[in-house]
Formats: sequence, structure tokens, C-alpha cells
Amino acid sequence: MGYQDYFQFDVIKASEKSNARAGVFKTPHGEIKTPIFMPVGTNSSVKMMTFDQVKACNAQIILANSYHMYLRAGCELIKTAGGLHKWMNWDRPILTDSGGFQVFSLSKLRKITPDGVHFQDPKNGSKHFISPEVSMKIQEDLGADIIMAFDECAPCPCEYSVARSALDKTKAWLERCFEAHKNYNQALFPIVQGANFDDLRKESAEFVSKFDAVGYAIGGVSVGEPMEIKNHITKITAPLLPFNKPRYLMGVGTPIDLINGITYGIDMFDCVLPTRNARHGTFFTYEGNKIIKNKQFEYDFSPLDEKCDCYACKNHTRAYIRHLYKTQEATAATLLSIHNTHFLLKLATDLRQSIIDGNFEEYSQKLLEGFNKG
Repeated sequence: MGYQDYFQFDVIKASEKSNARAGVFKTPHGEIKTPIFMPVGTNSSVKMMTFDQVKACNAQIILANSYHMYLRAGCELIKTAGGLHKWMNWDRPILTDSGGFQVFSLSKLRKITPDGVHFQDPKNGSKHFISPEVSMKIQEDLGADIIMAFDECAPCPCEYSVARSALDKTKAWLERCFEAHKNYNQALFPIVQGANFDDLRKESAEFVSKFDAVGYAIGGVSVGEPMEIKNHITKITAPLLPFNKPRYLMGVGTPIDLINGITYGIDMFDCVLPTRNARHGTFFTYEGNKIIKNKQFEYDFSPLDEKCDCYACKNHTRAYIRHLYKTQEATAATLLSIHNTHFLLKLATDLRQSIIDGNFEEYSQKLLEGFNKG
């Protein structure tokens, strides 16, 4: 038995003008047509949405956060429930992150050692320790299809020495993750780190590629760096990863990010932005982002976007949703969340089809012109 008994990735069409490609990623809980956007269910729920609504947006895979599951519900409870799929009643693929990013964001409440990270829960002060082995056990108990290696995400900006130290630990921890992880029905993705330093990124990409993993991730590119740096890192790193394996760009998910990432050869994206933006009244359109509370929408009886066929756009107007938002009705955030989530998933589907049709560059350039208006 091996990973090949549970997972398979095939590139069915690659662009001749860029690194964009369309693929099919087979997992124990179903196929994923790539490139794909993955909605984030931090606490095992996509905020403001039911899973019927998430499925209606054609989500093929969602994320759950190991750090929050470990601290809040508890892994033993979820394991007893039968794992995340039964716990959430979600029958499609699930990816869990390692919790590394959340732990390292607790700058004043954690201590990094070669063994792992000691940290305090910011809500109740309880003390915890996560090592590569503990992270693998947590994610094994959660039972996701795809799990992430425990890594150290260097801050942005940072000195070269800081990025060097973080990468050295990430490399050592990756070896320990693979040593500890033995479940072939869970795909362990290594993560490329190296902050904003080209040589470290290349070193990291070459190192992770030595592991015969199901897929590979690029981390540390959504930690406050300007878009041009994010694009540069992705552009130089993605082609260094194995062509015949899925590539996952972590924490990235604006419409422009999807187009740029796909151009550079990325297959998988995730971000909390669609639902977070929705809760703050921002929605995606093919003419850039709009803010629903703006006065201009008070008598606007058109849908959120004329080209969108999501539930919100088919059934409600900008004026109505603005009224809900202004009167603090929770339904406003739900409708905007449905729209934003559907928008990104439909965008990924359309970009995939353009790769298959052989006109990705022309199609994506036309979309970028519209998005950049906003």
C-alpha cells in the first residue's frame, strides 16, 4: 500500500504560453478539478454559510484549521465523532493546515525551540506544545484527506538570518513529519519557506522536492508583503516543484491572485477573504471590489454582479442587500459570503476551461483589466 492507492494527479492540459495547467486530483473523498479555490472553514464551519450553501457554490474541497480544532473542540472529540468528515457532515475532500502559522503569529505568547513550539492559548492562558510529531497526531485524529507539514513561517519583513533559521527548522521538522506520518490515505504536503529571499526559496523548493509527496505547498506569501513580492516569489518557486504533482499557494485568494497564481503554475488556493470581506460589506465583481454600504447602491436594483449566477445574484438586488447590511441583519453577510465564495469558485472554473480551450492568456488578461478598475 502507498499514497498511489489513494491519490492521483493528472495534468490534462498545459498552456503553451505560460505555466498555467488544468488537472484532476483524485482523493479518498472525491475528485478535485484544478485549478481550484478552497473555502476556509477555520472552526470546521465556513463562516455565515451552511454546507448546503457551500456545496451550491460548487466547492470541491474545504479547509479546517488544526490549531483551532485542537484548542476549541478538541481532537479527541472529533476523532470520537468519526473525524472531520462525519463531524462536519461534509462528504467531499478536506485539507487541514498544521497550525504552524497560527502558533507563530502569537509572537509574545510562544517560544520556538528545535523540538517544537511552546505557546499559550491567548483566550485562557493555558500552555501547550506542538512539535512535528504532535502536529501529525493532531491531523491524523482530525482525519483530513490532505494535511500540511509543521513549519516555521518567517515574518515579513525579516532579516536574512531570521529567514535562514526558520528555513533550517522547517527542513528538519519536515523530515520528522514524514517519519511520524504513516497513514497513506492522508496526503502530507511539504511547505516551501524562505521569506523574501530568492536563494532560500530555491533551496527550500529543491529540498521539499526530494520527498516523494502527493503534492507541495508554497507558504509565507500572505504575511504582509506587497503584491509584486508575492508574485515574484510564486513565479520563481512554482516551476521548481515537480510538474506532475499539485502545487498549493497558501493563504492567497483575491481574483487577481488567482489569475497570477494560475499563470505561474499554481493549482490550489485558499483564503478567508471571501467571507471576511463579506462580513465587512465588500463584494467581488468583474469590475473590481465594491462596498455594499455605499450610498450609490441605495436605489440600485441590479444584482451584485450582472455576470454572476449565485443565489444572491439570482434572487436579490444591491439595494436590498445594502438595506440588510445597514440594519445589521446577519442575512446580509450570508448573501455576500455566498456571492464572494461562488465568485472565486466560478472564476477558477472558467480559468480552468480557458486553459483547456487554449486561450487562457487572452481570457485572463481581459479579466485583469476589469478587476484592476477596482
